[in-house]
Amino acid sequence: MITLCDVGPRDGLQNEAEALEPTTRAELVNRLAAAGLRRVEAVSFVRDDRVPQMAGAEDVVEGIEPREGTEYSGLVLNERGYERFAASKLDRVNVTLGATEEFNRRNGNASLDEAIARVDQILAAAQAPATVTISVAFGCPFEGRVDPGPVAELAARFDGAEVVLADTIGVAAPREVRSLLERTGTAGFHGHNTRNTGYANALAAVEAGATVLDASVGGLGGCPYAPRASGNVATEDLAYLLEHEGVETGVDLDALIGISTWLEGILGRKLEGQLYRAGTFPAA
Repeated sequence: MITLCDVGPRDGLQNEAEALEPTTRAELVNRLAAAGLRRVEAVSFVRDDRVPQMAGAEDVVEGIEPREGTEYSGLVLNERGYERFAASKLDRVNVTLGATEEFNRRNGNASLDEAIARVDQILAAAQAPATVTISVAFGCPFEGRVDPGPVAELAARFDGAEVVLADTIGVAAPREVRSLLERTGTAGFHGHNTRNTGYANALAAVEAGATVLDASVGGLGGCPYAPRASGNVATEDLAYLLEHEGVETGVDLDALIGISTWLEGILGRKLEGQLYRAGTFPAA
């Protein structure tokens, strides 16, 4: 079974023009868990002035109604973020860094070496299961194409943790995803559908042995520090694809469709996902 991690409450909402109240974000987390998601990335512990859409992370966590079978994660960029995570009741820490020098400076105010040191310190201190997400693993908005060799070396540094390779700006193609995941043996893939390759890339990741796929309900998302990095693959669209390919996900597609419809009303616009408008087939 593939673990689908819905990053909508974090990576999805952080790119919205307006911030949703913590109570609404907690409700989204609870709805996703009720739909059978095995993992939900609930919050990021970052500075409110840098990502105001993620303000009130602790309030979101307090509003979560833990559900058996769902693991709740929080994203951190540095030691201060980890301290906030450690004081929460979340199950898994997702510590992230960029594969390039400039992305780390723009996204985390650190050099690549400093970002690596931060990750090492957090992993050493972590009492909870840990994921390391390597952003811009295939292409960087500031440095262009990323050499897979240094990415593989970076992934190997964190051998004791679950490692996820992220196509943060949606530039990869399936051959590149398959090649890099096979080379690194990493557990997960985080894809964006910016250039309409996200779903094909997710299948390539599964073929390469990935057991964790990030996705965002309704296709919400993007990165505030990566220009033109539009939404993630939509969780319900990806689940539909995987299940028709014979890959079990354990999610309730009708429930996910309902969540996207609910979000469309809250956000007041059409979402990027397709399935919530087209419906499943055969129709229930």
